[in-house]
Amino acid sequence: MELRRFELGDVALRSGQVLHDAWLAFATWGTLNAAGDNCVLFPTYYTGTHLSNARIIGAQHALDPASWFVVVPNLIGNGLSISPSNTRARYGGCGFPQVSVHDNVECQKRLLDFLQVRHIRLALGWSMGAMQSWHWAARYPDMVGNLLAVCGASRCWPYNHAFLDSVRAALQADGTYASGSYTVPPVAGLKAFARVYMPWAYSAAFFREKRYSELGFASVEALAEDWERDHLAWDANDLLTKLWTWQHADVSALAPPHEGLAGALGRVTARVIVMPCDHDQYFTPDENRIEASLVARAELRVIESTAGHCAGAPGRFPRESAIVDASIRDLLQG
Repeated sequence: MELRRFELGDVALRSGQVLHDAWLAFATWGTLNAAGDNCVLFPTYYTGTHLSNARIIGAQHALDPASWFVVVPNLIGNGLSISPSNTRARYGGCGFPQVSVHDNVECQKRLLDFLQVRHIRLALGWSMGAMQSWHWAARYPDMVGNLLAVCGASRCWPYNHAFLDSVRAALQADGTYASGSYTVPPVAGLKAFARVYMPWAYSAAFFREKRYSELGFASVEALAEDWERDHLAWDANDLLTKLWTWQHADVSALAPPHEGLAGALGRVTARVIVMPCDHDQYFTPDENRIEASLVARAELRVIESTAGHCAGAPGRFPRESAIVDASIRDLLQG
């Protein structure tokens, strides 16, 4: 596995803005076959990279590079693909354009064309990775054979949108943030962002059962401090760029306005497994159930876990990851 860079040039965005001299950072595992149809597309999640997804890629997993050509494109704004943090000379951080999930998918399509991929055997992802995979299946139905959406959704539903408002407000309340024109990292804001974010990622039962000990933490405070350290490693404008992408995700935009969500998801021809966690506070089973009902070949498989949203995180919880791996294997062998 080697991190590579695919140059996109100037990209016209759905917002009407232009992303100049853009690129995608990506990694691949395995070899594309002669037919170009053994590709697994595995987009990254909100604070993830190709290395995060790599935790469930390997001979011991369903995503075995001996059989599959796994492509992991990094989300625009994650600091590896084009982002505020690596284009300060052009955009000054806060001037970075608004990039949608649709824009990410169109850039990824150009990457797959470059790689000579003709068919995607499986598009999958966790959280924001699932959002991108949903958009892929609706935008390019003839290209996507199977879809696995793990603890994610085809759109940012209102409850999730309201939560994201809260973490953004926590970060922006730090005066050092200076409306995105900071000269030093807004440390207090980043820590506040992490503190608000952390409990929502799990569940009440997760803390009651002290499951944080499975992650190597002796207390809730130790877990919170780890989230702080993680978020201090991120650029604030990168976080908020991806947050905008998340909040404005809506596969409905791929269909005429009068058709809405039903029209967009009705285009999906892939076999679909929608895999929420019963304790997820971001992407709820009820909303996933609505989405699955609008797809011809969709199955709802609920992960029963007090790990909440993080039940679907690649490689984070062994039992839950094994459940996800089994569904990947099911779709790839079907």
